[in-house]
Amino acid sequence: MAQTPSNMLALGTRAPQFRLKDTNSNHHYSYDDLKGKKGTLVVFMCNHCPFVIHVIDELVRIANDYRVQGIGFIAISSNDVVKYPQDGPSQMTEFAFQNKIDFPYLYDESQDVAKAFDAACTPDFFLFDGQDQLFYRGQLDDSRPSNGIPLSGSDLRSAIDAVIYNRTLASPQKPSIGCNIKWK
Repeated sequence: MAQTPSNMLALGTRAPQFRLKDTNSNHHYSYDDLKGKKGTLVVFMCNHCPFVIHVIDELVRIANDYRVQGIGFIAISSNDVVKYPQDGPSQMTEFAFQNKIDFPYLYDESQDVAKAFDAACTPDFFLFDGQDQLFYRGQLDDSRPSNGIPLSGSDLRSAIDAVIYNRTLASPQKPSIGCNIKWK
């Protein structure tokens, strides 16, 4: 399995705007429709990546813990579904159902949104503050498939807490590691 790091978009970057179809509801949503009052997490992911499969339960727990505190959650899949049909919209709906994902899972067919975010891998995490400025981009935690480190979500949870409580983030931001986005 290839290990691709995040590109680490510049902190302070404004959230790119988009309008994409949610495979859970079949509605189209923009960033502004889904953003949270205190901040918004945008996650680039897909159905088949072992790195995503490794973290999905913790990601769902984080969403359940923080949505009530004003954090919006958005998942986006940008993979080429011609070469990777297991990442197509109907499979995204099934993946969301099986993994109890009840936040929007959007399909970026053109891959324009992934390019606007400079997303590189799955999972790739982008946390924006309440003013839609990039506050954190990086890893969930140090756990990877088969490295033996238990999932905690500690890096992402610390970043979300800092956004909610208007604190600075003390620790360095480490890039996420995952499968590369499957470009057309």
